[in-house]
Amino acid sequence: MTSGKPLIEVRNMTKSFKLPGGDEIEVLHNVDFEILDGSFTIIYGPSGSGKSTLLNAIIGLDEPTSGTVTYEGKDLYAMSQNDRAHFRAFTMGMVQQTNNWVKSLNVLENVALPLHFMGVNHDSALAQAKNSLQRIGIEMHAKKFPSVLSGGEQQRAAMARALVNNPAYIVADEPTGNLDSKNSDNLINLLRYLNTEFGRTIVLVTHNLEYLSIGDKLLLIEDGNVTEIKGKDIRATTTHMLTDMRKRIEGWAKV
Repeated sequence: MTSGKPLIEVRNMTKSFKLPGGDEIEVLHNVDFEILDGSFTIIYGPSGSGKSTLLNAIIGLDEPTSGTVTYEGKDLYAMSQNDRAHFRAFTMGMVQQTNNWVKSLNVLENVALPLHFMGVNHDSALAQAKNSLQRIGIEMHAKKFPSVLSGGEQQRAAMARALVNNPAYIVADEPTGNLDSKNSDNLINLLRYLNTEFGRTIVLVTHNLEYLSIGDKLLLIEDGNVTEIKGKDIRATTTHMLTDMRKRIEGWAKV
């Protein structure tokens, strides 16, 4: 349940990139939206629409060409790079399609790694990592190396790593991209549980239309423009898109 208080606010944001030869291409056009504390927001759109560019902007990785991105009223890009790195380390948890494990460390040590960067001592970091694994329900894999885990187990371990610093919000960037449908559903249900039971703000980037209906708000990106979809419109939009997708699949099958 949302608190109604804006956590992240994006105002009049544009993002352009320079092309070889000096020309510029504007990837995001006057984007304007907010993400409420405790909400479940889903970002979706076709490949090349600007999803990654938008995500990088709201987590403080890539400065907009114009406009502002604020977290609890603080302008992220008025901060230094070090302050933004501190913000990411202490405020957010990140789950990605590729987990980037340190292969020489076991699961427990990998989950504890963000805490070491935050200055937590070794024993405390391992204790907090163990608690995080227990919260996700995979403490039995603590001493194993990530490479021997299944894809679903690795993503659950990645979720434990994202939660280890007790973040205010979790960003999940295509976390089900390499998973089968069963493990994908398990991971999404875990995100929903963290949202409903622990009040974590969730920002999910996905290409899977089946998951759109679980969001409090959808941010549809098309050709660099962002459209907000909320409330009853979410179900109508999801139903329409799934129906359209099924018709296209049936049409391909007849060819």
